[in-house]
Amino acid sequence: MGDGELQFVWSKLDELAPRDLYAVLKLRVDVFVVEQKCPYPELDGKDLDALHLRVLDDGALAAYLRILPPSGEGSARIGRVIVAPSHRGRRLGETIMREAVVYCRERFHDRDIEISAQSHLHGFYGSFGFVPVSEEYLEDGIPHIDMRLAA
Repeated sequence: MGDGELQFVWSKLDELAPRDLYAVLKLRVDVFVVEQKCPYPELDGKDLDALHLRVLDDGALAAYLRILPPSGEGSARIGRVIVAPSHRGRRLGETIMREAVVYCRERFHDRDIEISAQSHLHGFYGSFGFVPVSEEYLEDGIPHIDMRLAA
């Protein structure tokens, strides 16, 4: 784990170098499929239109999320929020979420922001102002709740 300044890199899918894309997909599979014992497809077709935020620590992928821009009258959506196991305990989840909310506010200022949160993270997302807008449901065998941050 580096001690340098973190670098925040926004990219569209086509702007990611192959090795950078590989690092993102590997981290997502390692955590969302292997660590969370969730044997469901990680590639869902949504990455093609998403904005990808990578947090780099000395060039290594430390955290990641994606934003799905609003379509029509819909909301922006933040998803696949992840911190690398090697970088946990440094509040990077809070850091990357703050960055994502600011990004959405600057670019989609008149739109709500939605997230499908794992239920045990309800309080974490609530600390950013997200409120529950659904009952708990299972997604890929894991309890989730839809949450929204009003425009």
